[in-house]
Amino acid sequence: MKQFISVYDVLTPNNGNINNAINQLVNEALSYKANPLKDKTLGNHLRLGMLFLNPSLRTRLSTQVAAANLGMETIVFNVDKEGWALEFEEGAIMSGSTVEHIKDAAPILGSYFDILAIRTFPSLKNRADDYSELYIQQFIKYAGVPVISLESATLHPLQSLTDIITIQENRLHKAATVHKKPKVVLTWAPHVKALPQCVANSFAQWVNAWGEADFVITHPEDYALDEQFTKGATITHNQAEALKDADYVYVKNWSTYNDYGKVYENDPAWMLTNETLALTNNAKVLHCLPVRRNVELSDEILDGPNSLITTEAGNRVWAAQAVLANIIKTMKKS
Repeated sequence: MKQFISVYDVLTPNNGNINNAINQLVNEALSYKANPLKDKTLGNHLRLGMLFLNPSLRTRLSTQVAAANLGMETIVFNVDKEGWALEFEEGAIMSGSTVEHIKDAAPILGSYFDILAIRTFPSLKNRADDYSELYIQQFIKYAGVPVISLESATLHPLQSLTDIITIQENRLHKAATVHKKPKVVLTWAPHVKALPQCVANSFAQWVNAWGEADFVITHPEDYALDEQFTKGATITHNQAEALKDADYVYVKNWSTYNDYGKVYENDPAWMLTNETLALTNNAKVLHCLPVRRNVELSDEILDGPNSLITTEAGNRVWAAQAVLANIIKTMKKS
């Protein structure tokens, strides 16, 4: 693994099957959960730079803990609050608000750090700009060191790896059903403002690539996601139909993709409750957090026995640790 931007970065020359590669990474993460310090010297004398262009709680802290478990030193820099305004466009005439070009900043950061982890966020104003992933691609182009996405404009791979880990871990606890394909449903939920599609895109990309679930996506008619991420899933606008016999339900809001970044609907009927959960096969519920209680998800779900949300958030450490370990091992071989 030379970088970690999407599900396809888990592939290695020795493991050309995406399903096997995902399962191998999941197993490595769970082995770290069982023994967090088993590779406590792997990252000795290596430095991780974590750059945030927007806020974070779980992603930031879990990655710091993961790096510490591997013996790495971590330095966090809030670019949006503490740094110069960066310019990312090639050939830009910098006569506006930007102060430093990524072509100048990224190589310096690459000389300070062995691995860079970047968190960016979409503008939700221009779809072409956001979906070009200019910010993270420019870091990859100019930094000269491995780059890990801590969320980008279109994807959140560490979160999605965590989600697969959490589902697989829960399945392993039900040994009798581990060989049965679970039905996994991604359902849109209401929210008070427009949110990006990155978590939903990423979850769809990973579940489709994993190939070990009957995968259904349900959302109101105007909330279709980009087909490059959803291809392979069954898509329906009928939430009740989607939830029928589901084993796992992933709840997430996202804004419109076609008429980009809009909120067309906020129907509270799309919020998951115990009443709608009764349609499922006693499904376990996941959400990436933070969550707007009683808007996206009801208290009765969040605080109830079907919620895997706390376990899921805890698993963020092991997802990050498995990714960092793989990148470090690749670096040491080269």
